Amino acid sequence: MLNRVVLFGLFLLVSSIFTGCVPRDVPLNYENKNQQSWGDMTNINDVNMSDFDENLTESEMMMTEDGEENKMERIAFPTSEYNHLARIGKGTIKGQIYILDLYGNKVLGANTRLYLNPYTSYSKQWYEESYLGGYKMQKADARLFNYLKFTAANAEGNFSFYGVPSGKYYLIGTVKCGEQCGYSSEKSIRIATAVSVYGSKVVVKDLTRGSE
Repeated sequence: MLNRVVLFGLFLLVSSIFTGCVPRDVPLNYENKNQQSWGDMTNINDVNMSDFDENLTESEMMMTEDGEENKMERIAFPTSEYNHLARIGKGTIKGQIYILDLYGNKVLGANTRLYLNPYTSYSKQWYEESYLGGYKMQKADARLFNYLKFTAANAEGNFSFYGVPSGKYYLIGTVKCGEQCGYSSEKSIRIATAVSVYGSKVVVKDLTRGSE
């Protein structure tokens, strides 16, 4: 009799596993080798952890003195915020990266790397103070690398991120442009914008800005 009760209990447990609800987004400690992961195919040594400050154009630099002590201080890395981020989802973010030159023509970000930086108080400070405000900031915490998602545009500047968890992100990339954008030599022009995705939706969002 006892054996029957045990077997029945095991049957109910197995049934609940296979018929239960599957979470839409998976927390950070879950690994799925069949989908893109944060930091996938990218080494931390390939990424400037100053959060892309090397791509500032001359007119964006309001603080130009060298040395970390002369740059804007970052807030403390909010570990609890990042620990609550999901790692794998079902969303898609796609679009085209380009800038508009002085004549209104597209200059494509061909074969350039793009990043998704999850929205937190840490990334919000960078976006508002560095990207919008123009201030160079102190070096980013190396742990940020573990939460970035990467992809690359094709020759036409088209890009896609797959398996994106629900939430808000900063979409970041650079386009190189020279004389057609008013520069005497080719420069890397950084572009960033906020984008949100929920569930399994496909979000089409071009990453673009005008030349200076």
